[in-house]
Amino acid sequence: MAKVLVTGAGGFIGSHLTEELVRQGEEIRAFVRYNSRDERGLLEDLPKEIQNQIEVIPGDLKDPDGIKKAVKGCSKVFHLGALIAIPYSYIHPFDFIQTNVVGMAHLLNACLEGGTLERVIHTSTSEVYGTAQYIPIDEKHPLQAQSPYSASKIAADKLAESYYLSFGLPIATIRPFNTFGPRQSLRAIIPTIVSQAIHDKKIRLGNTIPRRDFLFVKDTVRGFIQLGKCDEALGKVVNIGTGTDISIEELVKKILGLMGKQGEIEVEDRRIRPEKSEVMQLLSDTRLAQKLFQWAPRYTLEDGLRETIEWYRKNLSRFKVGSYPL
Repeated sequence: MAKVLVTGAGGFIGSHLTEELVRQGEEIRAFVRYNSRDERGLLEDLPKEIQNQIEVIPGDLKDPDGIKKAVKGCSKVFHLGALIAIPYSYIHPFDFIQTNVVGMAHLLNACLEGGTLERVIHTSTSEVYGTAQYIPIDEKHPLQAQSPYSASKIAADKLAESYYLSFGLPIATIRPFNTFGPRQSLRAIIPTIVSQAIHDKKIRLGNTIPRRDFLFVKDTVRGFIQLGKCDEALGKVVNIGTGTDISIEELVKKILGLMGKQGEIEVEDRRIRPEKSEVMQLLSDTRLAQKLFQWAPRYTLEDGLRETIEWYRKNLSRFKVGSYPL
């Protein structure tokens, strides 16, 4: 059986996707960023019987030869590897260009040369839309780069489109809205709120007005897998989200209620994004996903939050609570 390659397999969504693909009987090759400590990111959270079935390839998206070796012999590629933290992109934008744009080009070229590929699934982000010009946001919504991160992902998305139109590469792009769940780092808003609520009565945040469409990671993973089987999606960008949104302030109240906690929000200036860079509202239109491969979310926000809260209660000791990771 030909292997399935997952880039960014050691990341939050990547580790969940890798685990589910193994459970479904796929032979998985995981591409993770090399480090001298032989750490494999969040793949190390997976049950040992799952880990033992994964071929791990360490490397870097900026190395074209490494990507070629990872792609060779694979029938399908799920490309999740990327730099993702928006605050960090303000500090080191060139690193995002190198990883998310140049690295994407290396991957696409490797896929063209591979010869055996049946499908490539590229991961986008709802951040490419910028603040909603109309809601709900469908795939025809204008793209607006309100951060270096989103600019790098727009470029990657367009490279994917160009390789489909120019070379016939069998590629589709999935555009998840704000995914959350177990294993996510504290740089993300829901782990930030949950971790602080466990330890303190003050929830230190940035802007609490923006509204987001939060999607539980198990629904996100199911979207990846279903898109990977859909021939009609080739050459297309497909949103996945819940079609509902909530402000950060409302989210804090909901999480505290589920946890049986009381707390107050304290706004920290260092957590506030530049005014023109802040994306104020993201709300998905997922009718295309429903039409193409009958995808719809199965988890409510509350159900996903309960699973997430329980995981952080059991695993919080591994995180630096109260710090502000970029």
